Amino acid sequence: MADAAARLAAAGGRVVVRIVQRRGVSGGGARKMSLPYSSRTLLSQGKARQVADVADLVDADAVVFTNPLTKHQRRTLTAMFGRPAVSVTDELFNSD
Repeated sequence: MADAAARLAAAGGRVVVRIVQRRGVSGGGARKMSLPYSSRTLLSQGKARQVADVADLVDADAVVFTNPLTKHQRRTLTAMFGRPAVSVTDELFNSD
């Protein structure tokens, strides 16, 4: 996450909140560890709602993921959050 924050800062952004999705912590989560992340959102439904709520609360300009996002995930998450959903792996952050 520190590397992602540094890349975001280098691109002129500022991290205002960090949210981590932990898997395998609860009994239910441990049973789902072998399942892939959601192909639609990369997040669990509850975590996606949490991110949307926090993004609204802090009036974030964008939601930045450390994981790569597919075009479909980017579109779905952008619609869900009401603001751009991007990844630090996107071209915006790879100006090297």
